[in-house]
Amino acid sequence: MEKLIYERYIKAQNRKGNWVVIMANELLSVLDYIEREKGIDKRVIISAIESALLSAARKRFGETAELSVSIDEKTGQIKVKKNNEVVKSDEFGRIAAQTARQIITQKIREAEREVVYNDYKTKIGDITNGIVHRFEQGNIIVDLGKTEGVLSFKDTLPKEEFRQGSRVRALILDVRKTNKGPQIILSRTHAGFVKRLFELEVPEIYEGIVEIKSISRQPGERTKVAVCSKDEKIDSVGACVGVRGSRIKNIVRELHGEKVDIVRWQEDVKEYVKAALSPAKISKINLDSENKKMDIVADEDQLSLAIGKHGQNVRLASKLIGWSINIVGKEQLKEAKEKAKTQIFEQLEGVGEKTQEALAAAGFETKEALMNAAVEDLVKVKGIGKKRAKQIVEQIKKITG
Repeated sequence: MEKLIYERYIKAQNRKGNWVVIMANELLSVLDYIEREKGIDKRVIISAIESALLSAARKRFGETAELSVSIDEKTGQIKVKKNNEVVKSDEFGRIAAQTARQIITQKIREAEREVVYNDYKTKIGDITNGIVHRFEQGNIIVDLGKTEGVLSFKDTLPKEEFRQGSRVRALILDVRKTNKGPQIILSRTHAGFVKRLFELEVPEIYEGIVEIKSISRQPGERTKVAVCSKDEKIDSVGACVGVRGSRIKNIVRELHGEKVDIVRWQEDVKEYVKAALSPAKISKINLDSENKKMDIVADEDQLSLAIGKHGQNVRLASKLIGWSINIVGKEQLKEAKEKAKTQIFEQLEGVGEKTQEALAAAGFETKEALMNAAVEDLVKVKGIGKKRAKQIVEQIKKITG
């Protein structure tokens, strides 16, 4: 449409007679079309054309001339006045036509960029599909149809490769305005990508029956997804796995074999962390609720399983539940207690082996326990009198400062 009208502009310039009237009619047609199809108020374009024509008139007639430009919104007729006299069409008509064309082209381009920007801005966090178009400065440029997306290599999975023409699914991570138009930032490593895949594959999640409470991810290696059901009849984990694992298999296939653990979210943080560290078995959990820290004890044969390769399992579990986790084996904990007990008792004068055993049996085997002990507490320990109890308390105070 625009091209056809532009061509008619040029033809109009070569006609005899009042071709400015012809141009005015064509200008109105273009403005109406742009307002209808592109959503740009024609008054915005008229104002821009008037400003540009005024600038062109100054170049044509000089800065000292008193100039004005106006466009009639009803007729589309352009009037250029010099010293309050209307400039004839043969003096300024061609400049007006060319300027109008340039401004309209520019405004259409700007409007189309704005439409694309606003469209994709609302899609941040959604998955989009595209085709690899080219490779540029460490990025994969993806053809999304109306525009192009940028997928950095750092936002691709370690085991995947792309070739020109390959199909790509990725998360719309961000949309930025640039001089060349909107830039769509894509990612396949973000945790949101996994979340959206679950929403696409699991109808119960999309419908809001099953909720994803938390996700922690090490792209290309392992992801943990905590889910819960709002309907007692629906098993949240089973819904995500699907019949014979069909749903989770589709997700893992898209992630090129990345392991996905589906964890049942629970309000009881002790039960929640047990599920998060599964399949490892946990023996004991000590919570520091104020600081959101927990110490976990596991049997020696479960310790490496709980920690995972390079600490991966415990790190992802910690991020999933939002608590700091410290895991130790039973033997390791026992040795640490023995070492701590030996160290504190070695610093106490006049405390023999039998007294040490009695103190340990009564629960005073660590520096912290002895620091909080009063004389009245120690005299209850077998073999310790009031005098010895006072000596121990005084020594502890000196040791701990």
